[in-house]
Amino acid sequence: MEIPAQSPDGSEKFPQSKELITSNTASTLCMSSRSESVWTSASRSKWEIYHKPIIVVSVGATTFLFGTVITSLSCFLPHNKDVYKMCGPAFLSLGLMLLVCGLVWIPIIRKKQKQRQKSQFLQSLKSFFFNR
Repeated sequence: MEIPAQSPDGSEKFPQSKELITSNTASTLCMSSRSESVWTSASRSKWEIYHKPIIVVSVGATTFLFGTVITSLSCFLPHNKDVYKMCGPAFLSLGLMLLVCGLVWIPIIRKKQKQRQKSQFLQSLKSFFFNR
């Protein structure tokens, strides 16, 4: 004999079979995934692929140059020398960090693109042989 389960507030009674929630976990994961699907064959331009690392490299190079200018101002201008000596190296290090991150990001994207191309090729081979 089964005892019907109660809701948390105890007001309603549900059979245990209705407590199970059905979900489309696989489709939800695929839709909410931030990565590009293997099955989409829409080709993207180089700008769409590399625009984020290019922006990071540009901002990093600009910040690095700005830090260089501020640091050199501490040598030439006698007033506010302490401010230049504190801010200059900070901008130098921040710019260098962004520059290196952007430059490392580009080969990672290239490697992912090659893996995606291999995966699409293998997927097409698999569908060719198994859908006959």
